[in-house]
Amino acid sequence: MFAKNKNLHANPKLGRSTAHAFDRAVSWPLGQIVTRQTRRLAASVAFVVAGVLAGAGCRSNTPPKSATAAASKSGVPRGGDLIASVRSEPRSFNRHAASDSTTELISNLTQGKLVHVNQATQAVEPSLAESWTSEDAGRRVTMHLRRDVVFSDGHPFTADDVLFSFEVANDEKTQSILADAVRTGGKPLQVAATDPHTVVITSAAPFAPGVRVLEILPILPRHRLEAAFKAGTFAKAWGLDTPMSDIVGLGPFVLSQYAAGQRVVLTRNPKYFAKAPDGGALPYLDRLTIEILPDQSAELLRLQSGQLDMMTSEISPESYASLKRSADGGKITLLDLGVSRNAEGLFFNLKPGAFGADPRAPWLQRDELRQAINMAVDRKVFVDTVFFGAGVPVYGPETPANKVWYWEGLPHTPYDPAAARQLLASIGLTSGADGVLKDARNQPARFTLVTQKGRPSMERSVAVIRDELKKIGLTVDVVALDSRAVIQAFLTAKYDAIYFNADKTDLDPGTNQDFWFSSGLAHMWNLEEKTPATDWERRIDELMTKQIASPDLAERRQLYNEVQKIFYDHQPMIYFAAPRIFVAHATRVTNLTPAEYRPQLLWRPDTVAVIR
Repeated sequence: MFAKNKNLHANPKLGRSTAHAFDRAVSWPLGQIVTRQTRRLAASVAFVVAGVLAGAGCRSNTPPKSATAAASKSGVPRGGDLIASVRSEPRSFNRHAASDSTTELISNLTQGKLVHVNQATQAVEPSLAESWTSEDAGRRVTMHLRRDVVFSDGHPFTADDVLFSFEVANDEKTQSILADAVRTGGKPLQVAATDPHTVVITSAAPFAPGVRVLEILPILPRHRLEAAFKAGTFAKAWGLDTPMSDIVGLGPFVLSQYAAGQRVVLTRNPKYFAKAPDGGALPYLDRLTIEILPDQSAELLRLQSGQLDMMTSEISPESYASLKRSADGGKITLLDLGVSRNAEGLFFNLKPGAFGADPRAPWLQRDELRQAINMAVDRKVFVDTVFFGAGVPVYGPETPANKVWYWEGLPHTPYDPAAARQLLASIGLTSGADGVLKDARNQPARFTLVTQKGRPSMERSVAVIRDELKKIGLTVDVVALDSRAVIQAFLTAKYDAIYFNADKTDLDPGTNQDFWFSSGLAHMWNLEEKTPATDWERRIDELMTKQIASPDLAERRQLYNEVQKIFYDHQPMIYFAAPRIFVAHATRVTNLTPAEYRPQLLWRPDTVAVIR
C-alpha cells in the first residue's frame, strides 16, 4: 500500500547513519522549494534576515514553569535551555502553506504525526498511531491511535483530527504543498474512522513504500482550524502574525515567542504524550530558542563562544579548520556523518515555449547542451574547490549514502571537453579563432545561471561551472539572488538555468513522487505538467507507477535503475558532487542521535538534553 518578477534570461539507505567524533589534522580533510504561489512548492531554502531581539514585533506566551527534575532515572539530565540556529525565518507556522526548512522545523517541533521515520535507521516507528495492521495486499491499513492524548491546549486528540488533517491535505481550495505526498495512483488516500481511536486508510493502488509516507503529514487540531477550513482561508491560517496561544499541537514544544527576523522561542509542552525509556516525561528540555542567523560567520562565532549550542544544518567546508581547533580545545564536539544523501544540481528551464521568440530557443532546451555540460565540468576540480576535497563525485539523482537505491551501474561521465564541444557543434554552436561558441546568428552562446546568495558552497559551485564551461566556449553569466527572488524566478519560469538543492524528504524514491512524476510540484525543470512534455518523462511516469506498486524489492530496484538511466541520458538535472556532512555542537549537549538528514542533531528533539 501507500508509504508514504524578474526575467533572468541572459542578454544577447537504508542502514544506519553513523556519526564519528572527528579527529583529524587542522585542515579540511582531502577527499555535501520553495514556497509556491498558485500552488506552493518547496525544497530547503534559506533567505536573508538578521538582528537581535527587540520588543517590537515580538509576541509571547508566559513560558510554563519547569516540570522537570534535575535528572531522569536513566541519568539523562532534565530541564535547561538549548539555543539552535537557522539561516532563514519561517514563511508560516502552517506546514500546508509553506515548506521552507524553518517552517518544516517548527512544524516538527510543535506538531505530532501518525508515524515517525527514524532518520538514523530508516525504520518506521509508532507515534500517534501506536500500532497498525494491513490487509488486501497492503492497500488497506488499520491504525490504532494512542488513547488519553491531548493537544497542548488540553483538547482530546481523536480520529476526527486525523480525518481533518487528511481532508485539509486533499482540499483543492487549500492547495496544500503536502497533497502529492498523500496520494497513490494519482488519487488521494481514503481515510475513515471506525471509532474515536481507530482509522482505516485505503489506497487506490498498491504502494510499496508503506506507511512511512504518513511521516510527512502533521496531525492538526480540528477544533482550532475547522472554521478557517470551512471559510476557505486555511492557507492563511497560522500565519506569522498569529498569536502564539492560538497555535496548538501534539508535538514536544509549543510556540512561545516570535520576533521577526530574530528568533523563535519554544517551551516544553507539558501535555506531550511521549515518554522517556524510564517512563518520565518528555521532552527533557524546558526551552528551545531558534536564532535566525543568515550570516554564517556570525553563526560560527556564536557556536565557538558558547552563545549557541548547535546549528540545524551542516558546517561549511571553509569553517572546518576553525571548528576543528575549537573541538581540540574541548569547546565543541565535531561529528562526521558521512556522505550526504542529497546533492545540489543544475537545471534548465524546460517549460515548452518558455523562451518564446528568444533566438537561443533552438539550442537552450536541447538534451545535447545538458549532456555537454555534464562532460565539460571536471568533478575532481568541483569537489576540491567547492568542498575542499570532502565530497564524492555524483552522476545522477542518488548519492552513495542511499545504500538501497544508489545504482552502481549508472554510467560515470568522463571529463571530456573535446566530446562536449562536438556535441555542442551538433546543435549549431561552433567556435571561431577566439574559442567562443556562437550560434547560427554568430552571437555568443550564453545563458544566465542563478543561485542563492549567502550560500558559499553554492556560490563556489556556480563559479566552477562558469569557469569550466568557459574552457569549451560557453559564456555563463552568474547571478546570485536572495532566495525569494530565486523562488519567484523558478515559479514563474523566468530563468535560463538555476543551481539549487532539491532535497529528498525520504530515501525511498516512491515517497518522492512530486519530483519524479511529470505532474509533480517539485518536478524542478518543468513544474506540474498537465501531460508529460516529452516521451522520456512519460516513460519515467510509467516506470515510477510500476515501481511504487511493486511489492518486490528486487523488481523495484530494477525499475528504479531504469528510471535513473533515463534521467542520466536526458540530464534534466545535472549533478556534480555530494559533500561529506560535518556537524558541531556544544559539549554540554547530550543524548543526541545524529543523522545525516537535516536537522542532523535536532530531528528527534524530545530526547535532546543539556548538562547544566
